[in-house]
Amino acid sequence: MSITAAEVNKLRKQTGAGMMDCKKALTEANGDFESAIEILRKKGQKVAAKRSDREAGEGAILAGVSGDGKRGVVVSLNCETDFVAKNDDFVAVAKVLLDLSLSESVESREDLLTKTYTGTSLTVADKITEEVGKIGERIEIGDFRLVRGEKVVAYIHPGNRLATAVAFEGEVSDEVGRDVAMQAAAMAPVAVDETTIPESLIAKEREIGKDLAIQEGKPAEMAEKIAEGRLKKWFKEVTLVNQAFIKDSKQTVSQYVESNGGGKVTDFARVALS
Repeated sequence: MSITAAEVNKLRKQTGAGMMDCKKALTEANGDFESAIEILRKKGQKVAAKRSDREAGEGAILAGVSGDGKRGVVVSLNCETDFVAKNDDFVAVAKVLLDLSLSESVESREDLLTKTYTGTSLTVADKITEEVGKIGERIEIGDFRLVRGEKVVAYIHPGNRLATAVAFEGEVSDEVGRDVAMQAAAMAPVAVDETTIPESLIAKEREIGKDLAIQEGKPAEMAEKIAEGRLKKWFKEVTLVNQAFIKDSKQTVSQYVESNGGGKVTDFARVALS
């Protein structure tokens, strides 16, 4: 199949691999983007794929917590240009959607679209259509994430391009909660711990580790052990509670939380614009 320059450039930006390597990988994968990333990784190319981040164009991402502190929402209102995303009126619409999500106990993006937009007789879906007519750009709710816990803390990174919400159980101070929410924002974990990573993703990482070891000249039996070692290292890199705490790398996030009140991280949501 024909691979476009735009597709090649997109893969190059996400993985850091060379243009020709990206083109070959896409060709081999018949244009499938995720398969192409896996091909590059198996060949040992430099890859920095944004695992859990969804492509969202431009927009504003906000996060907040319900009045009782037990529900957290991260919502993304997307548009086409940075100019619109930074407009105060646009951000105000995103803020209304966040507040509505929290006050109305919204469960999903689809649920939010059916709610009545504050101060109007319009549904959220109709309000967005109205904004499209006013602004002249495509506008949509790009993402909606909900977390629940005994305590939830939200964090919005300056610029409204990245936000997180983290749920805890046990005694957790606001400071500790914010530190972990910022950790989730900065380090982009894919899961709370290894037990919550999809088995298909673990199998893929194990296969990649084995293939790389074989390419390095290791025998098959040794390659299996090397792959397991690499898998354990990967768990520490991509699971929130096992990551090195960014403010003190001598302890994990889990150890930091437990040593400051005995709490535990139970869930998180992270949404970012690419």
